[in-house]
Amino acid sequence: MTPIPDRALAEALALATDLFARLATATADPPGVTRASYGEGEMIAQRILTEAAQGLGLDVTTDAIGTLRMVLPGRDRSLPAVVMGSHLDSVPHGGNFDGAAGPIIGVAIAAALRAMGHVPQRDLLILGIRAEEMCWFPAHYLGSRALFGLLPKQAPDTLRRVDTGRTLAEHMADQGLDPTPIREGRALLDPAHIACFIEPHIEQGPVLVEEGFPVAVVSGIRGSLRYPQAKALGAHAHAGAVPRRHRRDAAMATVRLIATLDDRWARLESAGADLVCTTGILATDPAHHTSTKIPGVVRFSLDIRSLDAALLAELDGWLTEEAARIGAARGVSFDFGPPTHAAPALMDPGLRALLMRSAAAAGVPAREMASGAGHDCATFAGLGVPSVMLFLRNEHGSHNPDEALDMADVGAGLAVLVPAVREKLA
Repeated sequence: MTPIPDRALAEALALATDLFARLATATADPPGVTRASYGEGEMIAQRILTEAAQGLGLDVTTDAIGTLRMVLPGRDRSLPAVVMGSHLDSVPHGGNFDGAAGPIIGVAIAAALRAMGHVPQRDLLILGIRAEEMCWFPAHYLGSRALFGLLPKQAPDTLRRVDTGRTLAEHMADQGLDPTPIREGRALLDPAHIACFIEPHIEQGPVLVEEGFPVAVVSGIRGSLRYPQAKALGAHAHAGAVPRRHRRDAAMATVRLIATLDDRWARLESAGADLVCTTGILATDPAHHTSTKIPGVVRFSLDIRSLDAALLAELDGWLTEEAARIGAARGVSFDFGPPTHAAPALMDPGLRALLMRSAAAAGVPAREMASGAGHDCATFAGLGVPSVMLFLRNEHGSHNPDEALDMADVGAGLAVLVPAVREKLA
């Protein structure tokens, strides 16, 4: 693999450092940043990236649904493009790097190629994708699925942003965008015209920090079995007056179900299964609960993730059976509510090998690992596009204002990605 001149890598890192700093300042919402999906912060991020891309001489456009497209033109523009990017929205008061690392590093790679005087054989297309964070609109991978015509056709008029109560179509109209392609199920990007998709992203857990690796090549993105609005229905009663045999205690039943899931998780994990389980919401009704009342209603969530689609399907059926068994024993009924499942996405073996080979050539320590979080890359992989992610070491996790991506690790990521992208562009 041909080495990249130090000067080109230095120029790319300087640009990325500047863009991260500008983005943090412009979208600050103490204690972190806020870039709401189809909101002001996301638009500010697009303007900052647009200015940088135009300064490099890239072709910059925005499509009907608001996807930012930045193109380093190739010699033969009829060839399928190498596509990079990620989302520009954030969670409320979140960190500056989750998502934004993708398009910023993509633009920095274009800067490195320009500095080398390299004109690629095919286009490099860098995307600033809209609306990936589910905290704003209740739909996973909203922007990337919309890009390929995969959202339900009614989505613009039925999806409402959590903080405003207004529809996706209304928020799009505020920005002069057109929801018609979504309503028609029309793709704005053809998978057949994509040679591969590469998404740089911060790691959102502690593994790289703990093990001392600056980067990791992602082996796959875990699928999810999600029930965000589950509830147990029993009966409110006096805490002191009702014997155990007569109780319909929703809290005890819910705790039993969660504990049973945790036991199953431990057994599966010890047998080598890829699995994580979370109950992020667990609450009695504050309008009715008190320390002297048996709770009749408990609301909770279940989020189960794995690279193994068959295991997720098996656990889905098992949960239904366990809920029925526990409910019958305790006089409680479980209603899991509407699911929001996502399929696992395995990364392309050839691209994984390319990034590991590039890391070795650059002298950058790297390992492979699964992604527990969902990413737009899963949409591309699900369409059969050869796809891969590169994680960058990041302290303090993500979805919080303490995200800490060291620019030296951005430099390591560039040292891996620039030669790999140049090879795929040839």
